[in-house]
Amino acid sequence: MTGDPAAGHLSVYLGVAPAAGKTAAMLNEGRRRREQGADVVIAFVESHGRTVTQWRMAGLEAVARQAVDYRGGTFEEMDLDAVLRRHPQVALVDELAHTNVPGSGRNGKRWQDVLELLEAGIDVITNVNIQHLGSVADTVEHIVGAPVRERIPDWVVRRAGRIELVDASPGQLRSRMRSSGNDPAGEALANFFRAGNLAALRELALRFVAGRTVAELRQVPERILVGVAPLPGTDAMIRCAAEMAARIDAELDIVHVATGDRTGPDLARLRQVASDVGASWHQLRDEDMVSALVEFARSKRVTRIVVGASQRSRWQEMISGGSFVQRVSRLAAQAGIDVYIVAPRQRTPHQMAP
Repeated sequence: MTGDPAAGHLSVYLGVAPAAGKTAAMLNEGRRRREQGADVVIAFVESHGRTVTQWRMAGLEAVARQAVDYRGGTFEEMDLDAVLRRHPQVALVDELAHTNVPGSGRNGKRWQDVLELLEAGIDVITNVNIQHLGSVADTVEHIVGAPVRERIPDWVVRRAGRIELVDASPGQLRSRMRSSGNDPAGEALANFFRAGNLAALRELALRFVAGRTVAELRQVPERILVGVAPLPGTDAMIRCAAEMAARIDAELDIVHVATGDRTGPDLARLRQVASDVGASWHQLRDEDMVSALVEFARSKRVTRIVVGASQRSRWQEMISGGSFVQRVSRLAAQAGIDVYIVAPRQRTPHQMAP
């Protein structure tokens, strides 16, 4: 949460999947707030032509959208400056993970627009689906076999004062998709909306929300450290650790120990991944990577260290006095820190898509 007492409050409806009903839940909350006397406006809600959504929007003031010409078409986006000028008590903002059309404003992502509204002292009620959270997006890609193109850093959702899970059974979701009239509904049902996929997404959402609840009861805060190097599969390891951190509401530190002068695009990419999942990046310089890593963990009161499984041969490990993982485990045990070993996993071609 922001430390500014004048900042607005954020409420998030977290959907288990598209068609779970998160927009309806957000609009219902807006109507309740208005009935209680609050000044509520629709900053941006997309009805997708659904009559029931349009009915829920009826009677709520809506700030006019801005039309943007892009690549031969005209698109409508939230007019951030118009909402700021209107300055309601509560703004309803649909699809937090949405990417703004280029040229529509100063921010590339809708969640960045929402942060500006909050800083201006406006309460925001918004929604997002579980697959768009940065810490679980790779897992969802693996489950559904399709890229997740819209991603949002976990810390944006975590700063919410209230997160409501919008749940629905796989059968309900499939039924809503069949009746939505969206094309190609049949293809969606056959792929993303398979019953097994929907059950897995529901489990991810439940774990995310439950992790926050458990963490609120903890006496000792958890802190996770990930030791990284610019090797294939490291970005997936960071996101795996981020999912772990999200479940227990732990702070996440990403640490690279440099033993030479090498920096390059791979390291820059890892820094970007760390930023995407809301982690803190640290770069150390030491000839003894293991000692530096564990000592840093000790100084930061880290409770768990995550490292990638060794990719060296047994002979290489023997002549160097043991693998990196073995040395980290040995020193971490002496410091009372748990070690988690993750097998590096390279992303598949469809996961490499932007």
